Amino acid sequence: MSVVLAATAAGCGLLIGGLLGALGGGGSILAVPALVYLLGQSPHEATAGALVVVAVGAVSGLLCHARAGRVRWAAGAVFGALGTAGSYLGTRWSAALDPSVLMAAFAGLMLAVAAALLLRGRRERGAPARRRAPARIAATASAVGLLTGFFGVGGGFVVVPALTLVLGLEMPVAIGTSLLVILVNSATALASRAGTGHLDWPLLAGFAACTAAGSYFGNRLAARLPAAALTRSFAALVGVLALTMAATAIPRL
Repeated sequence: MSVVLAATAAGCGLLIGGLLGALGGGGSILAVPALVYLLGQSPHEATAGALVVVAVGAVSGLLCHARAGRVRWAAGAVFGALGTAGSYLGTRWSAALDPSVLMAAFAGLMLAVAAALLLRGRRERGAPARRRAPARIAATASAVGLLTGFFGVGGGFVVVPALTLVLGLEMPVAIGTSLLVILVNSATALASRAGTGHLDWPLLAGFAACTAAGSYFGNRLAARLPAAALTRSFAALVGVLALTMAATAIPRL
């Protein structure tokens, strides 16, 4: 691995980890485009490798939130367990998809993420969360697992609002608990992909280590930065990247 490639992986890891720690999810959406467009991975390799990055970053952030008492272990474990079937199915479907179609779909996902992040900020200023029916909890958890398996993302942009709206958790607790859900779904998706393709482990190890470090510092900075401004800026970045990816992928379909 060249010095330039290693430096690029380190920079991407620090950025993604910082966003993951500060926002409790969403930052991992950048792992796949970083692996494809900056680090030379194929779409299928990137969606698998991103799971490693997401899992390591989630562990680092989870430890920080747990020390602060912002993790509901039982709720997170149940929510994550309910999503394992969706994670397995998403992994299988992703492996069978044409790479160009996969990247075009990923661009659509990123646009949805940008919208979800903006809506999350509005919900936080709106009415208090209400608890939902068990069937809706199971459906939401399965959908999150499906996204994780299919796209190689943590799904925190869905998990955090789901934990506030579906389980009634306060936002700081939802952010911490979401990392446990992300870890469970990522582990399931990784297990489903075992032996199905080649992964550049030295590259991913450096990427993941920097993601863990970035997650730690992002968690510490979260209390000092205006959350609404951070979310809006990140949503704008994701939207621009999504349009760029779409412009590249759609002509190849």
